[in-house]
Amino acid sequence: MTDKPSVMFVCVHNAGRSQMGAAYTHHLSGGKVEVRSAGSAPADSVNPAVREALLEEGIDISAEKPKILTPEAVQASDVVITMGCGDACPFYPGKRYEDWVLQDPAGQGVDAVRPIRDEIRRRVTELLTELGVEVLPTPAEAAR
Repeated sequence: MTDKPSVMFVCVHNAGRSQMGAAYTHHLSGGKVEVRSAGSAPADSVNPAVREALLEEGIDISAEKPKILTPEAVQASDVVITMGCGDACPFYPGKRYEDWVLQDPAGQGVDAVRPIRDEIRRRVTELLTELGVEVLPTPAEAAR
């Protein structure tokens, strides 16, 4: 790994879980991790309940758009976190892969998304610690 590790989050639609993983990694690392997210079949927009759940944490992802998964993005990442993308995720030797089994927030309201959000945050915090990156508070926590 380089001085700045890179992590990629992949799910099918890149509208929920992978967006939350990327947002938490970016914010909790204070930009000390290069972050990517993509989907094997990207949606047209980010799930509004996911956007709302992250906004409660002080994280605004309203400018994010789902992106298509490319082999180049996977190759450029040190760690690839898959979240239910199945066989669509390309595999490259030498990469660290983790499959996070999480409920899909598609079609769910914000009340159902919060526990998924909180579990993703827990796992991102663990991942950053493993990568030797200091975990910072969310914007909402820092404002308290």
